[in-house]
Amino acid sequence: MKINIRTLISALIAIGFVVTANNGCKKSDSIYDPIATGGYTTLSRTVIPATVSEWPVLYPYEISKFSSFPGYGVWHYGPGIGYQKRLDLMSPEYNSASVTNTARLLNFFAFTDIHITDEETPASAIFFGYKGGIIGGYSPVCMLTTRVFDAAIRTVNVLHKKKPYDFGISIGDVCNNTQYNELRWYIDILDGKYINPDSGIKDDPIPGPNNDYQDPFQAAGLDKSIPWYQTLGNHDHFWTGLLSPNEYARYTYTHEEILNIDNILINDQFTPQPFDTRGFYMGSIDGSTPLGTIIGVGPTASFASPPKVRAADPDRHSLIPAEWMAEFFNSTSNPNGHGFSQTNVNTGFACYTFEPRADIPIKIIVLDDTQSNDDPNINFYGHASLDMNRYNWLIAELKKGQNEGKLMVISAHIPIGVLPLGNAAGWNPSAPVTEDTLIANLHKYPNFFLWIAGHRHLNTVTPMPSPDPTHPEFGFWQVETTSLRDMPQQFRNFEIVCNSDNTVSVFTTDVDPIMEKGSLPALSRYYAVAAQQIFNDSKQYGPSFAYNAELVKQLTPEMQVKIQNLGTPLNK
Repeated sequence: MKINIRTLISALIAIGFVVTANNGCKKSDSIYDPIATGGYTTLSRTVIPATVSEWPVLYPYEISKFSSFPGYGVWHYGPGIGYQKRLDLMSPEYNSASVTNTARLLNFFAFTDIHITDEETPASAIFFGYKGGIIGGYSPVCMLTTRVFDAAIRTVNVLHKKKPYDFGISIGDVCNNTQYNELRWYIDILDGKYINPDSGIKDDPIPGPNNDYQDPFQAAGLDKSIPWYQTLGNHDHFWTGLLSPNEYARYTYTHEEILNIDNILINDQFTPQPFDTRGFYMGSIDGSTPLGTIIGVGPTASFASPPKVRAADPDRHSLIPAEWMAEFFNSTSNPNGHGFSQTNVNTGFACYTFEPRADIPIKIIVLDDTQSNDDPNINFYGHASLDMNRYNWLIAELKKGQNEGKLMVISAHIPIGVLPLGNAAGWNPSAPVTEDTLIANLHKYPNFFLWIAGHRHLNTVTPMPSPDPTHPEFGFWQVETTSLRDMPQQFRNFEIVCNSDNTVSVFTTDVDPIMEKGSLPALSRYYAVAAQQIFNDSKQYGPSFAYNAELVKQLTPEMQVKIQNLGTPLNK
């Protein structure tokens, strides 16, 4: 049967892209209330992809076929997920039965791995995902990343009206491919500007406004009363998060001919210096087509002449960390630079600290734990790593925070202690500082209690207990947040609360962005569910992939005294 693409798009818009079923959303026992406008945290309801026993074999790019097979892209609402109380860091004798939450010290949100994508770039990595393989190489959601992010910001604004945020923080990978135009779309969405998510030739695949991925739109903008801060991710300064661009790659970004490199993944091993080799065109998307037809992908021998994108665009140029940080000063929201200083820009050093509230002794340490662009020891740049400069800076900030009697949170893009040495997403085996050394030193500062990260696109909580069971205050929590691009397309709330026994709790809550039926963000969810099903992209927590928890931390006697009578009393 011949499928009319425009008719298909119109039908998807009409039905809201998904088949939903209301399972009787139950209200969880929580600090948060359901949002009257229809936006909920996962405490109240969850998004659950359909489960089908047998799937027809489809490739991720075969979007026109998704609706022909029952189940692809289908999801329904499930019940909310309450907080799991975690006492992993506490002594075995600890009893929380009579403990109550007494006062709120801090309330903030975090999003990560937004992967704002210029789908028409000639320097993509579509080859590695369009027929399966790596979901980060290609997913149909790549065409709608600006819309997903705008939906998340709109949701933050709704939640802020219910319970004001002290600040927000992005944990990195705001860009997909370290491109200037991707970064500008990201900042401009937060600033509430008019967004044209198109590059090269201006396209309108389906005539009319707000009905295709190339249409411009007015971003809501983050509520101006919320300051937001930024962390550097590996995709923000490496080609698709993997490689440091050389002269050939930088040239390709801003011209028409599609990137031609070797297959960097051969038997799960990375080839050396892939930008110096040829063999496969990496592909792009024809932005004039309603479903984003893939072009210019495959072995070099398959093309009589080099494939090209529709038009070159100088705004696609790649960024080094100093250039990337400098753009955050070109913003109309607060604070100026969003954490970065001019010294950061001058030196390329992407670490800083801030204290969100003058009346609450909590310090946020923003740590760049990505590899350096000039790292000579490894060709694949997706690892966590610290050079001696960043490591010494971190230790100095931890000592300072401890001496000043401040609780401390670290925001770093890549998590620690969760993957074996040498894993592609884990610690760099050639780093001057070992992962074990880092973790051992983190355990020396009892006021450090929380490491927040992204990178792996997982909602995961990992306890890092004290090496001395008699002093549980030396333990800390690590919380990873999933990507806004791939399922489950969520961000997190973090609420730090005092308890009646002078411990503190971190309430961490997953949030699904508000995606109105029939909207382009809802289409992104349809694509994201289908991609998750096709790639069989397993997540740690199922079936909704969400995880909400209360994470309890023991304080030193000094900090117990210092935070007494601080914060906003909880009215429960």
